[in-house]
Amino acid sequence: MTRWLTDVRQRLAQAAESGPAATSDAVDAPTAESPPAAQPGPVPPPPATTTSPPVPDRHPVPRVVRDAAEWSWRLLIIAAAVAGVGWLAWELRLVIFPLVAALLLAAGLQPLVRRLRMAGWARGPASAVVFVGFLLVVVGSLTLVGNAVGGQFQDVVDQAEEGLQEVRDWLAGPPFSIDEAQLDRYIDRAVAIFQDDSAVTEQAATAATVAIEILVGLALALFALIFFLYDGERIWTWLVRLFPSRARARAAAAGDVAWLTLGQYIRGTVLVALFDAVTITILLFILQVPLALPLGVLVFFGAFVPLIGAFVTGTVAVLVALVTQGLLIAIVVLVGLIVVQQIESNIFQPFILGRMVSVHPLAVAVAVAIGTLAGSIIGAIIAVPIIALVNTVGSYLASTRERPPPVSSG
Repeated sequence: MTRWLTDVRQRLAQAAESGPAATSDAVDAPTAESPPAAQPGPVPPPPATTTSPPVPDRHPVPRVVRDAAEWSWRLLIIAAAVAGVGWLAWELRLVIFPLVAALLLAAGLQPLVRRLRMAGWARGPASAVVFVGFLLVVVGSLTLVGNAVGGQFQDVVDQAEEGLQEVRDWLAGPPFSIDEAQLDRYIDRAVAIFQDDSAVTEQAATAATVAIEILVGLALALFALIFFLYDGERIWTWLVRLFPSRARARAAAAGDVAWLTLGQYIRGTVLVALFDAVTITILLFILQVPLALPLGVLVFFGAFVPLIGAFVTGTVAVLVALVTQGLLIAIVVLVGLIVVQQIESNIFQPFILGRMVSVHPLAVAVAVAIGTLAGSIIGAIIAVPIIALVNTVGSYLASTRERPPPVSSG
C-alpha cells in the first residue's frame, strides 16, 4: 500500500512539471478543425481621386471689376453716412459744439474731481469746487489780459500812427511820388466803399447774431460741464445699456479707453500750449515788445489747433514787433517762434502725449484741414481728438474681437 501511494505521488509530480509545456505545445500545434492563419498579402493602392475640371467663368464682367464695384458701393454708403452725420452736426452746431467743448473740458477736469473724491469728498462738493475753480482761473486770466492790454494799448496805437506816417512819407517820395492829396482821396474812396449803409446794416446784424450764438453756446457748455463732472459715470452707464446685451462689455471697455485717451490728449495739449505761451512771452519781454503778456495768451489759445495754431497766432507778435521795434526785432521774434515750434513738435509734444494718442503727422495735417473746411476754428480744434479716439478705440476693438473683456462690477 505504501509503495502504491509513493508511485502515485511521483506520477502527479511528473504531470505537474510537464503540464505548462504540453499545454503550450497543444495550443501552438494546429488542429485539424482550425484552419491555418492567413498570411498578410500586399496592400492595394488607394483609388485615385478624380478632380473635376474648373468651371470656366462665363460672366461678361471680369472678376477684378466686380470686386472693385462691390468695394465702391460699400465705400460710397459709408461716405454718405459720414457726410450725413457731419451735415446733421453742422445744422445742430449750436448744440453739438457746446456739448463737445464741455466734454473736452470734463475730460481734462475729471481727474481733479476723482482726487477729491478719493480724499473723502462727496460727489457734489468735489464737482462744484473744481467747476468754480475753473471759472476763477479763466475769468482771472481774461481780467489780467484785459488790464495789460488797457495799459499798453495806447502806446501801441501811437507807435502804429507813427509807422503809418512813415509809410505816407515813403509813398510821397520816389518812385511812387504820391502826394498827400491823392493819398487822402484814395483813403476816402476805400472808406466810402466800406461805409455802405446796407453793408453796415448786414454786418451789424451778423455780429449781433454771432454774439447771441456765442452767449447761448457758452451757457450750454457750462451747464453741460457741471453735469459731466457730477454725473458723468451714470450718464455713460445709461448709454451703455442702449447697446445689445452681448456688446455691452466691449462697449463699456471701449468707452473707458476712449475717455482715458481724451483726458490724456487734453492735459497734454494744455501743457504744450503753456510751453509755447510761456516761451514766446519770455522772448517778447526780453526784446521789450509791447503787449507781451496778451500776445502770449493769444499763442496759448492758438496752440489748441495742432501744427498751425501757435504759429499763426505767433505771427501777430511778429507784426507787433515789426511796427513797434523795427525789422531786426521782428526777424528775431520770427526765428524764436520757429525754434519753439520745432522743439514742441519734435521733443515736447511726443514726450507729453506719449504713445497712447500718437497719430501720424500726415493724419493730423489732413484732419486739421478737413476740420477747418467743415467747421472753421472749432472744427480744427476737435478734428485731432476725434482722429485719436477713432485710432485708439478701433485698435482696442480689433485686439479684443475674440475675447471680450468681463463686465466690471459697479
